[in-house]
Amino acid sequence: MEMAEVMRSRIHDVRSRRDARVVVMSRRQDGSQVLAWFLAAIVALALMAASVAAQAKTMPGSFSDLAEKLLPAVVNVSTTQSVRGRSGPELPQLPPGSPFEEFFKEFFDRNQPQQQRKATSLGSGFIIDSGGYVVTNNHVIQDAEEITVILQDDTQLPAELVGHDPKTDLAVLKVKSDRQLPAVKFGDSDALRVGDWVLAIGNPFGLGGTVTAGIISARGRDINTGPYDDFLQTDASINRGNSGGPMFNLEGEVVGINTAIFSPSGGSIGIGFAIPSAMAVPVVKQLIETGTVKRGWLGVHIQTVTDEIAETLGLKETRGALVASVIKDGPAEVGKIRAGDVILQFDGKDVTQMRRLPRIVAETPVGQTVDVVLWRDNKRMSVKVKVGELEAGEAQMAARPQDGGTAGLPGQDKKIAPLGLTVAAVNDALRQRFDLAADAKGVVVVAVDEGGPAAEKGIRPGDLIVEVSQEDADSPSQVADLVETAKKTGRKSVLLLIEGQGRLRFEAVRIAQG
Repeated sequence: MEMAEVMRSRIHDVRSRRDARVVVMSRRQDGSQVLAWFLAAIVALALMAASVAAQAKTMPGSFSDLAEKLLPAVVNVSTTQSVRGRSGPELPQLPPGSPFEEFFKEFFDRNQPQQQRKATSLGSGFIIDSGGYVVTNNHVIQDAEEITVILQDDTQLPAELVGHDPKTDLAVLKVKSDRQLPAVKFGDSDALRVGDWVLAIGNPFGLGGTVTAGIISARGRDINTGPYDDFLQTDASINRGNSGGPMFNLEGEVVGINTAIFSPSGGSIGIGFAIPSAMAVPVVKQLIETGTVKRGWLGVHIQTVTDEIAETLGLKETRGALVASVIKDGPAEVGKIRAGDVILQFDGKDVTQMRRLPRIVAETPVGQTVDVVLWRDNKRMSVKVKVGELEAGEAQMAARPQDGGTAGLPGQDKKIAPLGLTVAAVNDALRQRFDLAADAKGVVVVAVDEGGPAAEKGIRPGDLIVEVSQEDADSPSQVADLVETAKKTGRKSVLLLIEGQGRLRFEAVRIAQG
């Protein structure tokens, strides 16, 4: 009996110890789960914090800290110039058609001499160097006799013009101060994306430091203000007086210079334009160093590559800049570039659109030899060109007379039915009729069918066809043969080099079937 009790007691102890181990293991498992949950919660909170931080960067709750930091470096630019006008009593209001109107007008004009008066205008700018360099628009200080920079605390400092560049509408001023001036830095406008937040600060309507916010609405806008238009478009409110003021990214870097607005009413309607910092920085640097800007020059006239031109030349993509003509003795001619070439790359930079090429060339250092990738004769090729200087090239063009050439061969008028036009060889009668130059070459268009393929491209009587399919047009019959050859080979259009209406241009003219 005692032995049985002892056995039961041991069995109970074993079960108790086993149950205790189970409890301990369960508690350990529970602790592991709690630890896992705890770690997961930390990771989740970290991810949430990162998400909130990222969201805060793109969707700021307030611009107040950024504005407070940037405002001291933004200045008002006040200019004064003398204008001539009449002073004294005004011409009395008379009924329209009054017999005394001319009498009083003549009397007042004769007895009120013109007098000079001071006219003041206001714009914006920003300090880029604690030593006192200020960037603004050229049109803000153009023709100014006195320039004053007004700081945020209303301190007025006389400014001198360091240099200006009308082609990009930029100018640099210099002020002297007995204290270190607050300055801002340029950022990378090429990193901006459509939809990014930006801040504009300026002096609209002379009100002083005004902060507006918006987004980048578009990039690469061409508003026909100059040869290097590549504007950033924003919906941040920009008005008169904002010109020359900075556009900031959320890091407080200048990514644009506010320059123009589109506004039928004269006020902001949410379409403003800024010069990108990528364009401004090299110009500002040259103005500070030399007071002038030197730009690269290639020596070509170019035009857009259309879908029809691309198809005619065998290009798979509609891209590049088509060389319409090459300036004699210019860098392009020396580098063996010729009319009809399509420039695809310049110095390693892709020419995606025709209007990109002038900017790429202009930003290339003068005297540098670069690789130019061309499309010629249905294949890519590369040539080397030594970049010239733009201003010197323009002066060279202005001083040189027009290139000579041989007159077209005599012949009768010839109808080119697939193009809807009639051509003839150049002769004295046609030179006089269409006011052609004595050295005009090619064949002359004497008639254009209304509604025909040539008329669709704006070709007119008096235009000269210089080339057909990149071959010289020496006679009307040759033009007809080349067009017929293009038609037989299945071409939908034929490429003509046209001289007329004040320019030399390529036109891909549709070949009418039938």
